[in-house]
Amino acid sequence: MAYEKLKLSTPAPVLSWANHDLGPEETKMAKNVASLPFVFKHVALMPDVHLGKGALVGSVVATKDAILPAAVGVDIGCGMCAVKTPFTAMQLEGKLKQIRLEIEAAIPVGFNENKDVDKTVSNWQGWREFKDLHSGVQHLESKALKQMGSLGGGKGLPHAVVTQ
Repeated sequence: MAYEKLKLSTPAPVLSWANHDLGPEETKMAKNVASLPFVFKHVALMPDVHLGKGALVGSVVATKDAILPAAVGVDIGCGMCAVKTPFTAMQLEGKLKQIRLEIEAAIPVGFNENKDVDKTVSNWQGWREFKDLHSGVQHLESKALKQMGSLGGGKGLPHAVVTQ
């Protein structure tokens, strides 16, 4: 999948792999982030990028001498993860579809959830603070328990594999 360099007048370029056209608010947020003085090289937008708070969810913002909390944990349920593997691109040639199918079979994706709550999930000490969350979400604790370890309600798995 090829990227598009967005035509924005910002100090750092914005490279987009988005599978949709950005709306005006998304464009404004991408422009704001790409204008920060500590952005390193460029801002990258993943296929399922969407509005967040402070930064677009599904954006990758490398920084120099700074950490952007809004770009790190706004949508903690998103299933993006960069993992260095011991495999070369040549070793994975022709196997990516099967790998993706196996990941999707093993990890609930979309609006699916785990059938059972894993013991390590139910023992997590953070559940004690669930009662302190906004009253509008407190009734969702059992759903949250079953979605822990899943890829939640997003639009699917990442479409990129990083190799050596």
